[in-house]
Amino acid sequence: MPLFVEASTHDVHLVLTRRRADLRRHAGEISFPGGRQDPNDRDLEDTALREAEEEIGLARSLVRLLDQLKPVSTFATGYLIHPFVGLIPPGQVWQLSPREVDAVLEFPLRAVRDGKTRTRLERRGITFETDAYVVEESLVWGATARIIEELLQRFPHDQLNPPPATA
Repeated sequence: MPLFVEASTHDVHLVLTRRRADLRRHAGEISFPGGRQDPNDRDLEDTALREAEEEIGLARSLVRLLDQLKPVSTFATGYLIHPFVGLIPPGQVWQLSPREVDAVLEFPLRAVRDGKTRTRLERRGITFETDAYVVEESLVWGATARIIEELLQRFPHDQLNPPPATA
């Protein structure tokens, strides 16, 4: 679930997580809070809110949903991600899931936009070139980078109001 935080200076930040390095899938990678739909989830929106609560301690009541983005697949694991975009108030005290999350990263949206690059990576013995974002010391790539790409198109110029839907 891509999340925005609007700081008191009206700078918009993107909330991401760094996954623990010892996880079986996507270890050490930077991603949005999220996960699989549980049988008790009413719908995918409920899944996104539950996962954000479980992974980073974000109370569902604090999230104002703004939009839903197009589904994005992961190439290596074949997951289909259904991103929802939410706005949350500043000053959150994160409570990380010790099983999944190593850190919460709050990056100014402008820094994310400015950090777009192309990079060469090696995974599972395969070298490839991909779009990515470099912010501070962090490399964001893969499905997360593709979600950010659409996010930046839907919310241009650090505005939090999505453009009207086209028919």
